[in-house]
Amino acid sequence: MKTSIFIFLLILSSVCTFAQQKPQYTQYIFNNYLINPAISGIENYTDIKAGYRNQWTGLEGAPVTTYFTAHMPLGSKFIQGDAMSQPSNGDDPMSRSYVQDYRAAEPHHGIGITVVSDKAGPITQSNYNLTYAYHLGISSTLNLALGVSAGLASIRLNTSDITLENALDPAIANGNTNQLKPDLGAGIWAYSATYFFGISAQQVLPQTLYFSSNSTYNQSKTVPHYFITGGVKLFLADDITLLPSVMFKYVKPVPSTFDLNLKMAFQDKFWIGGSYRRNDAFAAMAGVNVGSFLNFGYSYDFTTSN
Repeated sequence: MKTSIFIFLLILSSVCTFAQQKPQYTQYIFNNYLINPAISGIENYTDIKAGYRNQWTGLEGAPVTTYFTAHMPLGSKFIQGDAMSQPSNGDDPMSRSYVQDYRAAEPHHGIGITVVSDKAGPITQSNYNLTYAYHLGISSTLNLALGVSAGLASIRLNTSDITLENALDPAIANGNTNQLKPDLGAGIWAYSATYFFGISAQQVLPQTLYFSSNSTYNQSKTVPHYFITGGVKLFLADDITLLPSVMFKYVKPVPSTFDLNLKMAFQDKFWIGGSYRRNDAFAAMAGVNVGSFLNFGYSYDFTTSN
């Protein structure tokens, strides 16, 4: 079994929009599995990724996010390298010859797990989800995957991080400071060797949060997050590729937003890229592939919003 490990180190300075409850990842374009469960089992190996995000570096109580993801196809036929986009025999998935020889995968299942912890001030939200997807070829070079995720969200209010003028403030006195809520998501992912397109939703079951025993203050709730993503692969030379992509995001009642991204890869050895998030930030990023199983990536956001 081939295992790929991708470690992200993210130092971010972007501002999170009010009511946006899922953390924003600049490098989601290199781990779309974070926002779409249909990607479970898309590779012909076990894919493992971990990441760290530090927003507003040096500011006490600033948001910090860590995550771990892993997914794999089911069945030895696919684990041995017969499935899809990154063969374990050493072929370069970014090369023109690989794209020309690409064939859609045989129908198969994929499973995975995501663990995300996001701490912002006194609030810590941790999500633990299992994912499942079914992949099938709908043409000789095009695949379609349908996926779901299910798990639990733990939302904790750390009262020790709050300074109160009144220690018995009725807004949190005798409240439930650690809550467990169901967390469901779903997605669709269409992909070939040269393009991809996906639609997904997270937190599809809105949940009310009761941090206070006084119903007057129970105004918090989780809201669905919707994503549309797409991208293409363009060749500048046989072993140099451009990967422009876009993500559209909608979280009611926040105005919709979008990201424009561009990645340039060299012989699948290293890559550089940039991103623009509407009314929020520009980002620079780079990464290197160490052998065929270990990858490192780094990004930095330059905030443009107030």
